[in-house]
Amino acid sequence: MTLEERASAAIAPVGVFDSGIGGLSVLRAVHGLLPAERLLYLADSAHAPYGDKPIAFVQVRAEHALERLRAHGCKAAVVACNTVTGLSIEALRARHPGWPIVAIEPAVKPAAQRTRRGVVGVLATRNTVASPGLARLIERHAAGVRVLARACPGWVERVERGELDGPATEAAVAEHVHPLVQAGADVLVLGCTHYPFLRPVIERVAGPGVEVLDPAPAVARELQRRLQALNLLAPPGPAASDLALLTSGDPAAVGAVALRLLGDALRVQAQPLD
Repeated sequence: MTLEERASAAIAPVGVFDSGIGGLSVLRAVHGLLPAERLLYLADSAHAPYGDKPIAFVQVRAEHALERLRAHGCKAAVVACNTVTGLSIEALRARHPGWPIVAIEPAVKPAAQRTRRGVVGVLATRNTVASPGLARLIERHAAGVRVLARACPGWVERVERGELDGPATEAAVAEHVHPLVQAGADVLVLGCTHYPFLRPVIERVAGPGVEVLDPAPAVARELQRRLQALNLLAPPGPAASDLALLTSGDPAAVGAVALRLLGDALRVQAQPLD
């Protein structure tokens, strides 16, 4: 690659993909660490959530999304969906050799290192709880630690609707957090990118003796490392204002919730993924 080609590649956007808008928690972390990068977020909102969908369906949707990000000229992709990571990340990387794909996964390793009682809770979707990816993480990094993985149906839909607090949301959170805390968990892992937007409620329900871990900052650091190794980091300068959101759902509805989640308006466009 010539210097001119490398310089052109460096200013290409980074693609961030999730089933819905939960991955904006990852986009927020990436933008905070790498403010000069252009970011293109792709939400398959018309088919969200993925957490209770058939495995083959999730794999096909994820492949459509990554193909679309490549078509938009993205220099790298961030899979901001634990369900996709757990079910199909190896297949996606095999299908796109040489293209940097950074994937989120539940923070089991740091949780196992930080627990004082030897009990860790993982809050996730049904598919992530049952995925081989989570099983591998527990086997590799949580020897001697009791890991309690709990599916939290309905949480993703609440975030997608912007229902981030209130009595109904607190009750929905307590239904799944209380059993883990009562079982001795002193570290809770947010195993879905939607869940950081419920973090204030989760922390309030769990109580002051329980630590809550969000893996999004680690994803941002891994992206930085990969781009740096490939000489693809955007040149330093003012923060990039090019933060675009593509959605297979209703742009107006998705944009309104994204504004509430991030506090900033994004350019939102319709993007069919069929």
